[in-house]
Amino acid sequence: MRSRVAVFILLAAVSALAQQQADPNFDAKVARPAYKAGEGPKVLLDEAHFNFHTCDGRYKPFCDLIANDGYRVAPNKEKFSAKSLDGRQVLVISNALGAAAMGSKEASRPAFTEEECDAVAAWVGGGGALLLIADHAPMGAAAENLGKRFGVDMSKGWTVDGDTSQLYFSRGDGRLKDHPMTRGRDSTERINRVRTFTGQSLRGPEGAAVLLALADSAIDVLPDKTQQPAAGRAQGIAMRHGKGRVVVLGEAAMMSAQVVQIPGKESLQMGMNVPGIDNRQLALNILRWLSGALD
Repeated sequence: MRSRVAVFILLAAVSALAQQQADPNFDAKVARPAYKAGEGPKVLLDEAHFNFHTCDGRYKPFCDLIANDGYRVAPNKEKFSAKSLDGRQVLVISNALGAAAMGSKEASRPAFTEEECDAVAAWVGGGGALLLIADHAPMGAAAENLGKRFGVDMSKGWTVDGDTSQLYFSRGDGRLKDHPMTRGRDSTERINRVRTFTGQSLRGPEGAAVLLALADSAIDVLPDKTQQPAAGRAQGIAMRHGKGRVVVLGEAAMMSAQVVQIPGKESLQMGMNVPGIDNRQLALNILRWLSGALD
């Protein structure tokens, strides 16, 4: 177990030194869009809570991709309220923080006020759709109060399996679960292999669908370096909430397409641009399920 903690510390150090930026060469074209250009559901990408991912930053490939699928994407610059959410069909929140400096103690404070959480929960219950993404510390703690509104437990640490925190989920290993989001509209959109890039574990409420199930050997390394089993937990879950829909992911880079510069080493690809995985199609399938284009 000590060796795993050593691996985690090494990974955290590498992550801190790495410079992550959106991949300028990512192909965001969509062969068969779900909606006509400019006529799809309105999507808000949150940028009002010190978010690590924004439409003009590390999540530009994601925003470009879903825009090419017909969604009308706009950044959210306001605190959540009935007024700010009115007229929007999908809300995407990725790695909100309690403070601008991720390395500060304040970053793990709640990113959302209780009033904001109430507003989002009521909006989803009335028919809205939420994609909530919160990965490794401090993001899990920052999003915890909003996750609890939907019965989601966040580990608030780092999830490791063996000697790595970059995990694969496939149909062959049984950890990529069957769901409309993993089936797609037809065989060309079927998800067979997904990769995540250092996140936390989740547990959903009774009745929630697991999309990405962690192996029995997975563990959570908490911020105080203590460890706990992550068996039976997940990095992707989905549920209905009132008239609305919710997807929660415990890792954010899987929906990005980034080039990571590590001092002294060649640049690495991270996210939807990594060859041999289906993260790109999964991003489309998730938005389509949330908006009702996929059932």
